[in-house]
Amino acid sequence: MALLHRAELRPSKLELLASWLPGRQWFAGEAGAPVSRVAAYRFDDPAGEVGVETLLVRAGDGPVLQAPLTYRAAPLAGADEHLVGVIEHSVLGRRWAYDACGDSVYPPLLAAAVLADAGQAEEYFEVDGKREVRPASMTLTGSRTGRPLPVGPVSAGPVLPGPGSAGPVGGGVTVVRVGEVELAVVRRPVPADVPAAGGLAGTWPGQDAPVLLAYAR
Repeated sequence: MALLHRAELRPSKLELLASWLPGRQWFAGEAGAPVSRVAAYRFDDPAGEVGVETLLVRAGDGPVLQAPLTYRAAPLAGADEHLVGVIEHSVLGRRWAYDACGDSVYPPLLAAAVLADAGQAEEYFEVDGKREVRPASMTLTGSRTGRPLPVGPVSAGPVLPGPGSAGPVGGGVTVVRVGEVELAVVRRPVPADVPAAGGLAGTWPGQDAPVLLAYAR
């Protein structure tokens, strides 16, 4: 479960993405345009130290973009190239936001969602000592491949821009590895069939056809 805080963020997550997204190879939309939130989902860090949230957004009238983020209480050593920016959180203090594809916490959580249908974290607020659950903004559906979840070193790979090397979708994917398993994060998700090797699909209000968010390669 993911504990949320009613807090002021400076800059906001969307303001942070508005500055960061246009520099990405897979960006599509209006550079300089406001970024709007389409939907979002979270995973649970088993250690409870790192926030793991994926935002689906648009820049202006552009297509939906997928930006998995991690939020940390201190800089992540060796991950400067993956830093999205620094947020001042009115409850938690300074938070370092990273492209989750470059954060070692993220790939095993993605693998569990893709290969074992682990689902998303339930989000809640603490209100007068009671849990107030926030309804999910989207529905996730993973595969149940029956294969053991991968273990071993994790790493982030290159962005693959075209439909040939990217697999079942075009528009660019970022590849992360967990042990011997490669997982492709679809940066511009569109409706597509889930590959036989396993995948993660999502729907949200106004998007009834499942879009492919990630898949095993």
